[in-house]
Amino acid sequence: MHAQTRTILTPLALKDVPALIETVFPAQKVSFEAQTERKAVAAQTLTGLGSYWKGRKPLILVRAIVLGSLLPPTNDPEADLAVFEALMAFDDEGLARRALAANAFSAAKLQELIPISDPERYFGARGWRRDVTEADKLELYRRALATLPSYEAKAALCKRPEEVDQDWLYAPVWPQVNRHYAHLGLNAHSFPELIEQLGILRYGHRPRVGDTFSGGGSIPFEAARIGCDAYASDLNPIACMLTWGALNVIGAPGDRRAALESAQQRVFAEVDAEITRLGIEHDEHGNRAKAYLYCLEARCPETGWRVPLAPSWVISPKQGAIAKLVPNPALKRFDIQVITGASAKAMAAAETGTVQDGDMVYQLDGKTYRTPIKTLRGDYRLPDGTTGNRLRRWDKDEFRPRPDDIFQERLYCIQWIKKETIEAAARQETFFAAPTEADLERERQVEAIVAANLARWQDEGLVPDMAIEPGYNTDQPIRERGWTHWHHLFHPRQLVLLATTSRVIRACEDAALGGLVFAKMLNFNAKLCQWLPSQGGGLGSTKHVFYNQAFNTFFNFGVRSAAWLASYGIEPGIASVSGSPLAVNSTTASDVVSNCELWVTDPPYADAVNYHEITEFFIAWLRKNPPKPFDEWVWDSRRALAIKGAGEEFRRGMVAAYQAMAEHMPDNGMQCVMFTHQDTGVWGDLIGIFWAAGLQVVAAWYIATETTSELKKGGYVQGTVILMLKKRPPGERTGFKQRLLPAVRQEVARQIETMMHLNEQVSAHHGEPVWSDADLQMAGYAAALKVLTAYTHIGGEDVTTFALRPRARGEVTVVDEIVQQAAETASSLLVPEGLSPDTWAKLTGIERFVLRMLDMETTGAQKLDNYQNFAKAFRVADYTRVMGDMRPNHARLKRVTEFSPRDLTESTEIGATRLGRIFIALQQLLKDTGPQVIVDQLRSEMADFLEARPLLVEILVFLSRKAPEPEVRTAAEVLGARLKNLRFGE
Repeated sequence: MHAQTRTILTPLALKDVPALIETVFPAQKVSFEAQTERKAVAAQTLTGLGSYWKGRKPLILVRAIVLGSLLPPTNDPEADLAVFEALMAFDDEGLARRALAANAFSAAKLQELIPISDPERYFGARGWRRDVTEADKLELYRRALATLPSYEAKAALCKRPEEVDQDWLYAPVWPQVNRHYAHLGLNAHSFPELIEQLGILRYGHRPRVGDTFSGGGSIPFEAARIGCDAYASDLNPIACMLTWGALNVIGAPGDRRAALESAQQRVFAEVDAEITRLGIEHDEHGNRAKAYLYCLEARCPETGWRVPLAPSWVISPKQGAIAKLVPNPALKRFDIQVITGASAKAMAAAETGTVQDGDMVYQLDGKTYRTPIKTLRGDYRLPDGTTGNRLRRWDKDEFRPRPDDIFQERLYCIQWIKKETIEAAARQETFFAAPTEADLERERQVEAIVAANLARWQDEGLVPDMAIEPGYNTDQPIRERGWTHWHHLFHPRQLVLLATTSRVIRACEDAALGGLVFAKMLNFNAKLCQWLPSQGGGLGSTKHVFYNQAFNTFFNFGVRSAAWLASYGIEPGIASVSGSPLAVNSTTASDVVSNCELWVTDPPYADAVNYHEITEFFIAWLRKNPPKPFDEWVWDSRRALAIKGAGEEFRRGMVAAYQAMAEHMPDNGMQCVMFTHQDTGVWGDLIGIFWAAGLQVVAAWYIATETTSELKKGGYVQGTVILMLKKRPPGERTGFKQRLLPAVRQEVARQIETMMHLNEQVSAHHGEPVWSDADLQMAGYAAALKVLTAYTHIGGEDVTTFALRPRARGEVTVVDEIVQQAAETASSLLVPEGLSPDTWAKLTGIERFVLRMLDMETTGAQKLDNYQNFAKAFRVADYTRVMGDMRPNHARLKRVTEFSPRDLTESTEIGATRLGRIFIALQQLLKDTGPQVIVDQLRSEMADFLEARPLLVEILVFLSRKAPEPEVRTAAEVLGARLKNLRFGE
């Protein structure tokens, strides 16, 4: 407790009080902050442990969930929301402090944004005057931010809350919190104090937060950071190691930081000294290699020549470095020259490599030869569906291709650090050169070292001896290269470096930290590391293995030298945890060993990443003699036990997990389940799972968590649904579908109308609503599921039996029907601004979809998820037919002018509607057809023209305000006016 306060609390005073997150949650602001955290990429707090685990949920989202689950509501929802946002630093004062910490505004910008009558009081020739107080700066920042149009515009200028000094950022918040909750005796001056006091009020002690699918550790880490006790477990030992590292390295207390940093430096220094002693990375002039570039080489079946394979021969744009193939007829192969300072023309030519569109392509004596890579490999498919190829499968004791293998590996370039700049880490000068005979001799020396030591290294666990088990992801290196054991994925140079590092780490006093460092190092030291010329400021660099979740094999790859060692360090203690972390356990999710008041989980589901396969890449290296406390875990992926895929086994595993968590939480405990859904059918399975586990849904929120990247082109969704659940009240309750549907409609309407009322209140005071349409839609789902999951039997069938029984293909269950009913009820209430409820009720599903999304687009909404969700709610058969862009973060409808005549025929979903007829009419008007001619056509073609005329007018007025193209808005205004003023005698 705070040394100068005395808090009088009534333990368990909040025992039966709902959590604030059941009714209030600033979903839009959390979404923006979560995306901002994602966009920080390597600057995210936990990526320092390793970027290879992609499933970490944003820490800001975890913080919001934990706080929302502990805070109680009062009879003033707007004030509750204000306190919640202040604790998240989303309020105006928090934004001002975050912006000031980021130095968001220059003196000139401040004077541009706001009137300052005496600027000389604040600014000198070089910015702020020295005597300007912090209070004065904050006042100017508050005024400047108030001129910006939205929360997003303000927050985009700010540091993330976790990047700002916490004592300073939250100094003004605690009086506000204590006043708001004075009736409870709350008197907090920090997050740990607030968390402990709320825990005493709810549970009688500091709250415990658990996660049985801990993955990269973001949930237990953030819970512990704000003051909760944390429990974590995961079946996967790599996940457990990352979670342990989050709590004990990233979250290390101040007195441990120096020791951890020193331990890392000693490991790096010893490894570097050993590699230097071997003499395999320095040339005769004292230059040191930074990277080695290798390519595959294959024999052309037409000419018999050996051809180096690479999609591009550009090495470094900044240095104008390229590789040039020079025919050597005597050896029937190509010599490879490395040219620096190449002309623009030569650089452009080098962009086209010898691998093009899946073919080996090269020129010889003026003739172009093209052979599919599949032909080189000898790919085949048998009548029974079996596939294979002629690639030889490597043996356990091998580490390089045999001379007669289809694919050879060839060193073609070395990036050197100039001798005189080796010690100048920040200003090293490098150059590229083709390997000399001396370099090739050092290559042979490396191979000799591996040949002499591989068996011993494998026996000692310094190098893997583990076979690659076939699987969805792990089949790839077997199929594409013939690699059968994990050490085959590593070049001999990498084997020497990694074996040396592994040996040194074992002797390190902080061997657990060394294990984390080693796993991070593995991600950058395999033959799966692509050479990217554009990286490193145009000097070129190697991409890490798991830039996506696959084992990508490349035709050319980069091998880092030991000069990179320091880059694998982990910065300890950058965000100390305040709670008392419990042991991290490597167990199945159903094998819970600790009671927790709040379980927050991000479980696997139908389209999850196959971590049980891809982490075998790391397990193979760490499974023998892992350091304490990692030696307490089973170092195997235990694929058979992993909850994965879909279907009956998936549901059974999930039910067991959530039943166990429910049994290990008090009656007033709560669970939060996050999932990023690609298949809306997963909704039904998940609800059945929680139903069978004895849990009742009490709230649902939709958070945009992901960001766009080139890897995410296509149908990837960008959001996370968070479901809040409590134990179902005891007793038997039987429901029947015909009675459930009216109850669902009533509860959905009540929930959405309540939220829309709060939206109106907040908008009136602050100019921005709390929730978007997508949030309201999710709340509608939650309301329906709250009704549904209160029952133990549906139509006479026990819910557990229902949840676990196999599904027939195409079966529509009662859950599916009720979720759809909820979506339709919610959507019917979300009438776009400018349309009347009466008109909205008369529209078809596709018409509602287009007009609803058009309205959302005016607010800047561009998430493909929104379109997917509303298409489902409106029962649109194929929403893609009306989409102009399907990129995840740039989705939009087709513009009126983009619809082709074929899109608007009677045979299409939109063409058969009155809205489709309006689109045709607007296109005609834009092509100079007279308004009266168009009105006459509408009258003759529409049997219900007189009845539909008011509806047509209202839609045209709507389009005149909402259509993105100015010419369409004008045309809609003209046509709408003509229809409105039409006299029936005309």
